[in-house]
Amino acid sequence: MENTAIKPNLFSILIKLMKLRVIVLLQITAICAILVHDLISRHGFIDVERTWSDTLFTMFITIVGGTLSAGGSNAINMWYDSDIDVLMNRTKNRPIPQGHISPNFALFFGILISILGSSLFFILHWKAAFWSFFSVFFYVFVYTIWLKRTSPQNIVIGGIAGATPPLIGWASAASGTIESLNPFDLGSPIPWMLFALIFLWTPPHFWALALYRSGEYADAKVPMMNEVKGAEHTLFQSKMYCFSLFFLGSVPCFWPESGLPLLWAFVSGGLTFWYSKSVWEIDPKEPMDENGRMPKAAKSFYRSLYYLGWMFFSFVIVVIIPPDMLGFFGPFNL
Repeated sequence: MENTAIKPNLFSILIKLMKLRVIVLLQITAICAILVHDLISRHGFIDVERTWSDTLFTMFITIVGGTLSAGGSNAINMWYDSDIDVLMNRTKNRPIPQGHISPNFALFFGILISILGSSLFFILHWKAAFWSFFSVFFYVFVYTIWLKRTSPQNIVIGGIAGATPPLIGWASAASGTIESLNPFDLGSPIPWMLFALIFLWTPPHFWALALYRSGEYADAKVPMMNEVKGAEHTLFQSKMYCFSLFFLGSVPCFWPESGLPLLWAFVSGGLTFWYSKSVWEIDPKEPMDENGRMPKAAKSFYRSLYYLGWMFFSFVIVVIIPPDMLGFFGPFNL
């Protein structure tokens, strides 16, 4: 019997263009930022009244706007990278290389929904819209078009775009407290620490993927760190970023005014140790699997996904605890 491939329906194609599974983790970080802001306000540390209806409405707009803006950025990325996507096993089954959709349609679709998604944030606060538009611009022009094919620091600098969801979420929730015309002023250092968490997490996360897929990026002439500097140097840098994550988590120990409870230093330290262990276990000399890939690098990559999710979820849980119950491990100092 002849086995003929069936072309997916248009909806499935558009979902793949948006890379919806990747977006989920970004949306979790934005939602957690909203919850942290509103929980802190309910503890009386932010002078703003927020009802649960306000919280749910903010979350709804953030999910819709964030999904569209990030999905549009991904679609534009697929349009630009369609020439190299056919060269890598990880990307050769994307809609454009498979001929399921034209590059021009993907570009039009990406531009349309990224503008629409970012514009939705004007309903909440112009600073949320600013950081959404910034993220789209940075991901498309700085990372995709400029850095990805020219610098081994592509993931490091390009990670700025992926680290903006907590800024967007916080700005969306803090509409009644941030009147400054400075878009960097979000009324608290907390969203910037959440931004830093994603920024420092991104290099070891993606470099583990690059190590696992060793050789594929080189075939596509993408200068990932391991292809340019070697696996050992890449692992060294990954470990340095793990140390930076430890340092970031310890901020409450030496900066009480940051607004972070001391308990967070212990929780984040434990989670970072758990994740860092997988980075230290990566061995470029280990036998490859049947596909010619590093199994321990794959383990670290997948653990990094759980790590980031648990870091944000646990931060929300820590913030839920009333400050007077934290004792020595609190309270907030905003």
